[in-house]
Amino acid sequence: MKQMVLKMTMGLGLMALAASQASAQGSNCGPRQAVIDRLAETYGESRQSMGLGASGQVVEVFASDASGTWTITVTLPNGLMCLMASGQAYEALAEALIKPENDA
Repeated sequence: MKQMVLKMTMGLGLMALAASQASAQGSNCGPRQAVIDRLAETYGESRQSMGLGASGQVVEVFASDASGTWTITVTLPNGLMCLMASGQAYEALAEALIKPENDA
């Protein structure tokens, strides 16, 4: 009986955790243009780079040289843009690929 109650409690706890993560993820998403406008107006960030991710998702990095803030976003095919990560101390780099030396 104790094991059954323990399992039920753990199950409910995991369900609550999953629900809170899902709702938190949803609050970090919005219409693409609204998110871009917010990043520009609030943080002075503009798009610095982009690439195509899995399932047609567009991954972009927005940053501000003035403030040093940066944000990584993912835009879904339906036009919804989600904030994935953000931080400070952004630096633009243009590093060349190091060629392996030829021993021959």
